[in-house]
Amino acid sequence: MANKAIKYRVYPTTEQRIMFAKTFGCCRKVYNLMLSDKIEGYKATGKFPDVTPAKYKQDYPYLKEVDSLALANKQLDLRSAFRNTFR
Repeated sequence: MANKAIKYRVYPTTEQRIMFAKTFGCCRKVYNLMLSDKIEGYKATGKFPDVTPAKYKQDYPYLKEVDSLALANKQLDLRSAFRNTFR
Protein backbone atom coordinates (compact mmCIF):
# COMPACT_ATOMS: atom_id res chain seq x y z
CA MET A 1 0.00 0.00 0.00
CA ALA A 2 1.55 3.27 -1.09
CA ASN A 3 1.01 6.59 0.60
CA LYS A 4 -0.10 9.44 -1.60
CA ALA A 5 0.20 13.13 -1.04
CA ILE A 6 -1.72 15.83 -2.82
CA LYS A 7 -0.48 19.41 -2.84
CA TYR A 8 -2.83 22.31 -3.22
CA ARG A 9 -1.96 25.91 -3.82
CA VAL A 10 -4.41 28.65 -3.02
CA TYR A 11 -4.44 32.10 -4.47
CA PRO A 12 -6.28 34.31 -2.00
CA THR A 13 -7.87 37.53 -3.09
CA THR A 14 -6.57 40.83 -1.76
CA GLU A 15 -9.37 40.94 0.78
CA GLN A 16 -8.51 37.44 2.01
CA ARG A 17 -4.82 38.32 2.26
CA ILE A 18 -5.68 41.29 4.43
CA MET A 19 -7.84 39.11 6.66
CA PHE A 20 -5.05 36.52 7.00
CA ALA A 21 -2.56 39.23 7.94
CA LYS A 22 -4.96 40.70 10.51
CA THR A 23 -5.67 37.29 12.01
CA PHE A 24 -2.01 36.29 12.27
CA GLY A 25 -1.06 39.66 13.73
CA CYS A 26 -3.85 39.60 16.30
CA CYS A 27 -2.98 36.02 17.29
CA ARG A 28 0.63 37.02 17.86
CA LYS A 29 -0.46 40.10 19.86
CA VAL A 30 -2.85 38.12 22.08
CA TYR A 31 -0.30 35.36 22.71
CA ASN A 32 2.34 37.89 23.76
CA LEU A 33 -0.12 39.81 25.97
CA MET A 34 -1.26 36.64 27.71
CA LEU A 35 2.32 35.47 28.19
CA SER A 36 3.29 38.84 29.65
CA ASP A 37 0.32 38.82 32.03
CA LYS A 38 1.12 35.27 33.16
CA ILE A 39 4.73 36.24 33.90
CA GLU A 40 3.73 39.42 35.74
CA GLY A 41 1.05 37.53 37.69
CA TYR A 42 3.58 34.93 38.72
CA LYS A 43 6.02 37.59 39.90
CA ALA A 44 3.28 39.26 41.95
CA THR A 45 1.52 36.24 43.47
CA GLY A 46 3.69 33.18 42.89
CA LYS A 47 0.94 31.51 40.84
CA PHE A 48 0.18 31.65 37.14
CA PRO A 49 -3.17 33.40 36.58
CA ASP A 50 -5.72 32.28 34.01
CA VAL A 51 -5.93 34.75 31.15
CA THR A 52 -8.35 34.84 28.23
CA PRO A 53 -8.33 36.73 24.94
CA ALA A 54 -11.67 38.38 25.79
CA LYS A 55 -9.88 40.35 28.50
CA TYR A 56 -7.97 42.35 25.89
CA LYS A 57 -10.77 43.19 23.46
CA GLN A 58 -11.77 46.34 25.33
CA ASP A 59 -8.23 47.78 25.30
CA TYR A 60 -7.51 46.63 21.73
CA PRO A 61 -10.74 46.99 19.69
CA TYR A 62 -9.13 45.65 16.50
CA LEU A 63 -9.13 42.19 18.12
CA LYS A 64 -12.89 42.13 17.52
CA GLU A 65 -12.32 42.10 13.74
CA VAL A 66 -10.81 38.61 13.66
CA ASP A 67 -12.27 35.20 14.40
CA SER A 68 -12.52 34.57 18.12
CA LEU A 69 -11.68 30.88 17.68
CA ALA A 70 -8.26 31.80 16.30
CA LEU A 71 -7.60 33.81 19.45
CA ALA A 72 -8.96 31.03 21.65
CA ASN A 73 -6.56 28.60 20.00
CA LYS A 74 -3.68 30.85 21.04
CA GLN A 75 -4.92 30.56 24.62
CA LEU A 76 -4.82 26.77 24.28
CA ASP A 77 -1.36 26.94 22.72
CA LEU A 78 -0.07 29.01 25.63
CA ARG A 79 -1.65 26.67 28.17
CA SER A 80 -0.09 23.69 26.40
CA ALA A 81 3.33 25.38 26.33
CA PHE A 82 3.18 26.02 30.08
CA ARG A 83 1.98 22.49 30.76
CA ASN A 84 4.84 21.02 28.72
CA THR A 85 7.43 23.33 30.29
CA PHE A 86 6.46 22.81 33.92
CA ARG A 87 5.58 19.14 33.76
